[in-house]
Amino acid sequence: MNKTVQMLPPPHPFLYEDAVRRALREDLGRAGDLTTDAIVSTGEEAVATIVARAEGRIAGLDVALYAFRCLDAHLDANVQISDGRDAEAGERLAVIHGSARAVLSAERTALNFLGRLCGVATATRGVVAAVAPYGAKVVCTRKTTPGLRLLEKYAVRAGGGANHRFGLDDAVLIKDNHRLIAGGLTEAVRRVRRHIGHMVKVEVEVDTLSELEEALRLGVDAVLLDNMPVETLTQGVRMAKGKALTEASGGITPENAAAIAAAGVDLLSLGWITHSAPALDVSLDLALRV
Repeated sequence: MNKTVQMLPPPHPFLYEDAVRRALREDLGRAGDLTTDAIVSTGEEAVATIVARAEGRIAGLDVALYAFRCLDAHLDANVQISDGRDAEAGERLAVIHGSARAVLSAERTALNFLGRLCGVATATRGVVAAVAPYGAKVVCTRKTTPGLRLLEKYAVRAGGGANHRFGLDDAVLIKDNHRLIAGGLTEAVRRVRRHIGHMVKVEVEVDTLSELEEALRLGVDAVLLDNMPVETLTQGVRMAKGKALTEASGGITPENAAAIAAAGVDLLSLGWITHSAPALDVSLDLALRV
């Protein structure tokens, strides 16, 4: 194991602090942690270990630690397995020292983020390994948890995948409904090019090889080959070679990803890795500081 993603800079806290604070506010509610506040004295301190209960790829450890630090600004953390690395079941990810109240009150929020993001990274890692022999990249989609897109897309990178567009504002993707309203693919592309700047790339979703042929004549940057059988995908890749980037999308799962990658596409986009990946089992073991 111990395969890692090289040079994975964590997201800046500015980009996730609002999400973490909202989650803590949701959990603490109007009266705080009634159980912990009643049982644990203000000055009591604790040592806690964050543990992976199942094997997986780690992502979101800094986010989890930020949840604890929101309640204890002086909390000390010793990270033992960082984001982008694999952990075996039972391995320690980090040891934290700080206010016992803060550790207990932030525990669930921290583990919710960590388990979710590790799950996305682990799912991505599996698909990346399956398609590796074919040289295709695995990319995510906009099918993300509302409010967590930046973090889930970061977890995809931790799993060895890459990111598709982050939102509607960073690239053009002309889909079937856009074509319908415009009256056709050619007119849709014409309207887009009149509207966007020179730095914005244009991708077109196509369902058939005849639509692909039209898109290639228009000189688009990328073509999304939607729900095509492998045989049709293979033909589409040949047609687009040297003309546009090819992306397979629609109905791709960990089970069929390798067969689709074998068609020769440049990219496989999977909503599954963000909307259906199971959370990794992570836990926190507490001991009082002596």
